[in-house]
Amino acid sequence: MLTLDKVYHAKHVLKEVLRPTQVINAPLINPKANVFLKTENLQVTGSFKVRGAYYKISQLSEEEKAHGVVACSAGNHAQGVALAAQKSGIKAVICLPDGAPISKVEATRSYGAEICLVEGVYDDAHNKAIQLRDEKNYTFIHPFDDENVIAGQGTIGLELLEQLPGVDAVVVPVGGGGLISGVAFAMKSLKPDLKVYGVQASGAPSMVESIAEDKIKCLDSVATIADGIKVKEPGEHTFEYCKKYVDEIVTVTDDEVSSAILALIEQHKLIAEGAGAVSVAAVMFDKVPVEGKNVVCLVSGGNIDVTILSRVIKRGLLKSGRSDTLTIQLEDKPGQLMGVSKVLAKLGGNVVSIHHERASEDSDITDCLLRIVLETRNYEHIKQIRQGLIDAGFNIVNK
Repeated sequence: MLTLDKVYHAKHVLKEVLRPTQVINAPLINPKANVFLKTENLQVTGSFKVRGAYYKISQLSEEEKAHGVVACSAGNHAQGVALAAQKSGIKAVICLPDGAPISKVEATRSYGAEICLVEGVYDDAHNKAIQLRDEKNYTFIHPFDDENVIAGQGTIGLELLEQLPGVDAVVVPVGGGGLISGVAFAMKSLKPDLKVYGVQASGAPSMVESIAEDKIKCLDSVATIADGIKVKEPGEHTFEYCKKYVDEIVTVTDDEVSSAILALIEQHKLIAEGAGAVSVAAVMFDKVPVEGKNVVCLVSGGNIDVTILSRVIKRGLLKSGRSDTLTIQLEDKPGQLMGVSKVLAKLGGNVVSIHHERASEDSDITDCLLRIVLETRNYEHIKQIRQGLIDAGFNIVNK
C-alpha cells in the first residue's frame, strides 16, 4: 500500500545516496508561462531511476539481500539497480538486450553488476530475468510497477514542493508510469489543487490509450527516439494511480522532442535524453494548458547515446527553423551562382553545403539544379530568404 509516510521514509533513506538536483528557471521554453526545470538528468547515474531502485532494495529482508537481485532494462533502470546493489553490498544481475548501446552496458557494468546480454529485445531480457529469478531465487526489481519503487520516485514530488512552494503544475514523462505515479501521489496528497500532466511519445502511447479505453492496453509495437519511455504496456498499479491522480496525459512527436533537446542544450547547457525532454517538448509546443502558471518540467534523465545525439540535433534544427534546404533551378550560364550568393549574403543566410547538378531528368537540357543547405535563425528568416530569391527571379523547386 502506497502511503505518504512511505514516500517520506524513502526520502529519509535516499539521503545517503542522492545528489540534490536543482530547480532552475527556464523563461524561454514558453514565454506564456513561468517555466522551471527539475534537473534529474544531473542525478547520480544520470537519471531519477536510482531513487526507486535504491529504496526498493533498502526494504528487502536480509534473506532476500543474501540471494541478490535481478533486473531487466535497456538503460537507466539497469544503472539505478546496479548502483543501489553496490551501495547495499549485494549481488545484482542485469539482463540487457544484446542491441543495447555499448555505453549503457559499460556504465551498468561499472557499478559492479553482472551483465547478462540476451539475444532479442527488452521483452526477451525481461523473460530471461524472470527465469533467473525462479532458478536462482533472486528478487526481481521491477522498473515501475512496484509500490516501493513508486514511493522512491515520489520523493521528487516532496522536493519540488520544498523547492518551489508556489508551483501550479508539474509536467512528467510517462513510460510504464512509475515516475508520474509517485510524483502525482505525493504532490496531490499535499497540494490537491496542483495540476499533474503526463507526456508520452506519440510512437509509444501505451498509457494514453489505456486511460482512454479504461483498461490496460499492450501495444503491438513502439517506435520513438525517447527510448527510456518506449514501453508497450503500463503497469497495473501505475495505471490505477494515473487514473486517480493525473489530470491529463498528452503525446509529443520525435521532432518536437528533438527541438526540446536542442533548446535545453543551447539555452541551459543541459544534456537530456529523449525521455527526459518530452516534458519540455509538451510545454514548448503548447500541448498542456500552462499559460500564466508556475510550471515545472521534470527532466528525468540525461543518458542520451552520443552516437545519435548529432542526428537528434539535426532534427531539432530543422523542426525549429534553424536549418533549411533549398533546391533552385538555374539557367546553365555564368554568374547564376553569384546572383544566388548575393541574395543569401544580403539576407544573412549561412551556407553549410552546396551541390551543383547539371543533368537532371526533371529539368530542361539548358538548366541545372543548385541544392544549398543553410543555417537560419527561425521560420520567419527562412521565409525572407525564399521570398528574396523569388523576387530576384530565381525558381525554387522545393516549396
